[in-house]
Amino acid sequence: MRIAGRKVTIRTIAIYVIVIAVTLIMLMPFAWMLSASLKLSRDVFAFPIEWIPSEPQWQNYVDIWTKIPLALFIYNTSKLTIIVTLLQLLTSSFAAYAFAKLNFPYKNTLFLGYIATIAMPWQVYMVPQFLLMREFGLNNTHLALICLQAFTAFGVFLMRQFYMSIPTELCEAARIDGMNEYQIWARIMLPLSKPALSTLTIFTFVTTWNDFLGPMIYLTKTELKTVQIGLRMFISQYSAEYGLIMAASVVALIPVLVVFLVLQRFFVEGIASTGLKG
Repeated sequence: MRIAGRKVTIRTIAIYVIVIAVTLIMLMPFAWMLSASLKLSRDVFAFPIEWIPSEPQWQNYVDIWTKIPLALFIYNTSKLTIIVTLLQLLTSSFAAYAFAKLNFPYKNTLFLGYIATIAMPWQVYMVPQFLLMREFGLNNTHLALICLQAFTAFGVFLMRQFYMSIPTELCEAARIDGMNEYQIWARIMLPLSKPALSTLTIFTFVTTWNDFLGPMIYLTKTELKTVQIGLRMFISQYSAEYGLIMAASVVALIPVLVVFLVLQRFFVEGIASTGLKG
């Protein structure tokens, strides 16, 4: 088969069909959530599914701001997410530079030991962390979550793999020109690592924004809660306002979508380049 002068094989057509089918399956939950956000709670789970509500309940998007302090929850989540993301970018890129471009005793051993912590589930050391934060008097503070999430072994691994693909000769030339290690990191490594930084930004932003268990453990005051915890306030002992939950979920999804769309052009490049050299 030829289309516009190009030969199209059955295998190519099959691949496109599979990709489109998988894409539709992946998008279906989001379409259902958007549809449910415009329904009354009693109609959310009606079957067959009414994808386009005959009587859209736009009032749901008004009520979510009055039934709970959603604006406050979004502010708290944004504050935590931005601070944690910036700190992880700083600490991960700084540590990764040392592991990738500096020579010091037991460098590889320390790196492997640090990366090995990725294999340990957070639930294993969740209780000791909580006891430690309580001893520091950081319960019911955003600082507890910031301190616990400011460092990440995954971020160090991601950035280190990218730095390994940058020629060491650049650093050596900079040292000859009189730059110290801090200047090399800030003026050479960071500008060259935009794809990796963008990738880490997306991962960190999404993880922190969607974090549920951490805020649930450390934050009990309403004025400190994040949006993921705040959504539970639509659920009472005997009922749940599913239409409002879905409307608030759509609103909570917008910042994540915006960040991904802004940085997505670096995302694939960053993922691909981190595995070039290790």
